[in-house]
Amino acid sequence: MRHILSGIVLAASLLTGAAVPAAAQNPFEPVVYVNDRAVTRYEVQQRLRFMQILGAPATTAAEAEDALVADRLRMHAARQQGIEVTDEGLQIGLDEFAGRAGLSSAEFAAALERAGVERQVYRDFVEAGVAWRAVIRQRLVPLLNISEAEIDQEMKRQVETPIVTRVLLSELIIPAPQGQEQAAMSRAASIAGGNPSEAQFAAAARQYSAAGSAGAGGRLNWVDIDNLPPTLRPVILALRPGQTSQPLNIPGAVVLFHLRDTQGTLRPGAKEQVLDYMTLRLASAAEATALAARVRSCDTLYAEAGSAAAAIQRQTVSQNAIPTLIATQLASLDDDEAAVVNYGNAAELVMLCSRQPAILAEAQNDVATTALPDDGVEAAVPDNRGVPSRQVVREELFSRKAATAADAYLAELRADAVIRRP
Repeated sequence: MRHILSGIVLAASLLTGAAVPAAAQNPFEPVVYVNDRAVTRYEVQQRLRFMQILGAPATTAAEAEDALVADRLRMHAARQQGIEVTDEGLQIGLDEFAGRAGLSSAEFAAALERAGVERQVYRDFVEAGVAWRAVIRQRLVPLLNISEAEIDQEMKRQVETPIVTRVLLSELIIPAPQGQEQAAMSRAASIAGGNPSEAQFAAAARQYSAAGSAGAGGRLNWVDIDNLPPTLRPVILALRPGQTSQPLNIPGAVVLFHLRDTQGTLRPGAKEQVLDYMTLRLASAAEATALAARVRSCDTLYAEAGSAAAAIQRQTVSQNAIPTLIATQLASLDDDEAAVVNYGNAAELVMLCSRQPAILAEAQNDVATTALPDDGVEAAVPDNRGVPSRQVVREELFSRKAATAADAYLAELRADAVIRRP
């Protein structure tokens, strides 16, 4: 039950939507069978209208038919696993979905009917989603695992990714007066579906847009992300430069946005690093080089060093607290790599165990900030606000893995199904 629109936009679509005339063909004629369960022409028409009201990217009869085929496959998988959607479970799903539009399930169903969509379409759509979630929980979730290393990598990526503060957008606003909503949505979907370049989007804006920016190809000046409506921010932030949004329904129009560029700032402390490293002073560079060639990780250095292991020093400190010669060697090392600092009459083996943004080290309490004398970590971490917790990151990674696994399983169901036309 994925959808991209905010409750405000969804509610507006419901209140302004109009019914679409039924096609001339027999509405109850099957158009496709999925494992001997029919999908009728009327169901396709109803699902198409329903998806248009939700502002979903699928806005053609073929796409609506494909969505119904997918729902048949989801319900088939649920039956195979002995999963049944109870009346209570279905009602919870109906209430949850309608709540996204700020409506009760009864109000949502009534609004759909005014827009020409039967209540059963809403119920079938939600039931398939509820059943599919149960399938995922029962079949796929037990197989998913998120490692600590994956969490570390994702947290580092998030901290080092600039926070978007300004965006450079182009807009395309297609009028959708009463009775012409479907035509406007179809045109917008066709434009977005073509993954237009900036030049192609500008040409479409000049031809179809009713906005004052049409003459400039829809191009707008830099906009602070905080100045955008709260319901629009997640839509824009989900785009990468060069991407176009899915069509957005607003009263009387359908809107597309093309993201041309972004500007952002790093979190405080994101550029500063905290290094976990080991050093061992030895009598000669040859001895240190030989040891560096044997050791495979920080954890095995003690065993490889033999009787010299007692002299190993391991510390976790900010970059600016590391002696220059050692810091220079560490700069070129990956985790569990070793190098040698040659002092002429002695040598020092240097081994990097890990490096991470200072802001993460502070958030994870990996650094002893009470060490005397000060090790510089405190100065490297002026502010750790906005750092995601490990639990939040774990849940995000789990959701991504679950979505990927669900898509793969649905593709498997489709490949194994008997799908035929009359």
